[in-house]
Amino acid sequence: MKLTNQVITDKIYIIRGIQVMIDTDLATLYVVETKVLNQAVKRNINRFPSDFMFQLSSTEKDELVTNCDHLSALKYSSTNPYAFTEQGVSMLSAVLKSQIAIDISIQIMRAFTKLKNIHMPYIDIIRRVEAIETDNKETKELLSKVVKAIVQIQELQNETNIETKKIGFARNDE
Repeated sequence: MKLTNQVITDKIYIIRGIQVMIDTDLATLYVVETKVLNQAVKRNINRFPSDFMFQLSSTEKDELVTNCDHLSALKYSSTNPYAFTEQGVSMLSAVLKSQIAIDISIQIMRAFTKLKNIHMPYIDIIRRVEAIETDNKETKELLSKVVKAIVQIQELQNETNIETKKIGFARNDE
């Protein structure tokens, strides 16, 4: 199964300052039910430490549902979804043990890597802004606008294909 990079990157979110994918989206990509995916994880929970996977808080779930129309079904779920980091997604392919899971995981790993390379100059700024805690509604709105502006700058750079000088060695097959 070959997915476009855009389909995968549209399912990668920044939560708690890290790039993650939600169990529902992963289950869809792996062509399994979310319940089946989560059962496989629970049977192998020792493979999923907190830096590989975590459960969203109710507030995080509500914010995700508000911002992502395709996740509206989560609004009525009695349990909060799980978020998987890049390492957690990699571990899922070993736990699910299907060829589809392996193939999709490879594509997802490539998407994570590409996103890291694109967002690297701004990810620290976004993390710092998201880490600012305030009860002031106006300040929260302003910080949200700052994050959106940073994302727009990134998108503009991607559209105009601003090249950055790469550091390191290149393999011949790339």
